[in-house]
Amino acid sequence: MSEWLVLTLAMAAACAVVLTIVVINHRRIPVDDDPSETPDVIEYMTMMIGVVYAIVLGLAIAGVWEARSAAQETVRQEAQALHEIKERVQVYPAAVRDRIRADIDAYAAHVVEKEFPYMAEHGSLDPQGTELLAKVRRGVTDYQPANDFEGEAYQPLVDQVSVADDARGARGQNAGETMPGVVWFGLIIGALVTVGLIFIFQIRRTGRELLLAGLFSALIAFLLFLIWDFDAPFGRGMAATAGPLTDLFPQLNG
Repeated sequence: MSEWLVLTLAMAAACAVVLTIVVINHRRIPVDDDPSETPDVIEYMTMMIGVVYAIVLGLAIAGVWEARSAAQETVRQEAQALHEIKERVQVYPAAVRDRIRADIDAYAAHVVEKEFPYMAEHGSLDPQGTELLAKVRRGVTDYQPANDFEGEAYQPLVDQVSVADDARGARGQNAGETMPGVVWFGLIIGALVTVGLIFIFQIRRTGRELLLAGLFSALIAFLLFLIWDFDAPFGRGMAATAGPLTDLFPQLNG
């Protein structure tokens, strides 16, 4: 099922539930009821609960967005390190250079075509990708420089392999969901409480009040969906992409 369809259904369901309760509650209110009798302290408490929940929502959105941005940055660092290795092996003999470049191309293709879908499904790195990167490492570190010029390029190449490996490890750590279950519990309970406070003020079945109640509940549903979508940096609709790899390795676009 499409994630945007899930969002649409969630927002529609939130609106439907709230409006249904409003209509049912309205039928139970006596004719002589005066909604202006709501105590002032209730208005103050309702306002404070709404403010606190808004702060919690904002922090949750900022947290998952930062995690998503960090995940995208690890992809960029890994792609740049692989690109640097591929360019700097120019000083090596043709046979060694071509072998290392072929290993890098094979690893990059595997990451884009297989490992990203694997991370989205399993929340972890693909073991085959680990083996392919190890092959790149061996190709770089096992070569013995034949002269000083090659020797000067050797250590920077080893360093770039380490950068790529470190970025890959960070990408693996960001592959799963980042939001703890207890936080989700608080967000959902807070949403129920915040939306439930609508009924304290005994809203009527007028078009304006129903519209505001529906929009408010739909907004809460949308923000929770946004947090859920960002919560898995590599697994959902607005996830981190393999764009840096395809940009530096154009042959992968084919």
